[in-house]
Amino acid sequence: MIERRPLVLLVFSLSFIGQLKAIPLPGAEQAKEATRIVKSGGIEREYVPRAQLTAEEEKTVLALAKKQGITKVVKIKTYNLYPSSARGISVQGAEVIKDREVSYQVLNIKYKKWFHPGAKPGKGEIQLDDFWAGKPYSRKQTILWVGETSYRCGSVQGLSFKEAESLLGHLIEGKFTYDPGPRINDKLLDQVDWKKPSRIGKQGDVISVGFPHKGGTGSGFFDLQVELVEGKPNIKQMFQAIP
Repeated sequence: MIERRPLVLLVFSLSFIGQLKAIPLPGAEQAKEATRIVKSGGIEREYVPRAQLTAEEEKTVLALAKKQGITKVVKIKTYNLYPSSARGISVQGAEVIKDREVSYQVLNIKYKKWFHPGAKPGKGEIQLDDFWAGKPYSRKQTILWVGETSYRCGSVQGLSFKEAESLLGHLIEGKFTYDPGPRINDKLLDQVDWKKPSRIGKQGDVISVGFPHKGGTGSGFFDLQVELVEGKPNIKQMFQAIP
């Protein structure tokens, strides 16, 4: 059973931090629709409703990725560029795993039909048909173990792996304390995707953790500040970004 302690809740939108009520961004309703995830031919596809690539468009995207150095693509993803109506594409290369570190390359691709009106390739970008992209960048994740299950975390700072794993384990299992005020309750906490930590960090006595919303791409994220009470996390503040 979850115990209850005092909690301060601050809610902010992506366009204005600190306001009490989030302002919906353009395309927010579409973003709440189910993201289409399909895997075939060794490639996972995660497409938002307003950005579905055809088979021919995928071929061009893959050819462009190859020209920019990503020879093995494992995932193609589309996303909304809020607060505008533009959409983007990202391509992920194969992972390289060394000990706890996972690294892979990501290429962001612009599509004339979906991008900002009048946009053109910039210096150093390569174009194929109506698609263009610059150089890929590297992304790293840290593997954390909770029991026999591994989880990917964007970054771990200020804590040992053992400390981060203990904290994550308590949050996943619901072994934490909080006090539901006028703007927080069990339903809100149920919206946190505890199994996909974006970051875990500690600076001084402040522990901060980030998680996405269960709704998936475009559904927002949560940032929590916690303290440890007898080894268990107590949520002190909760920030929420809502598209």
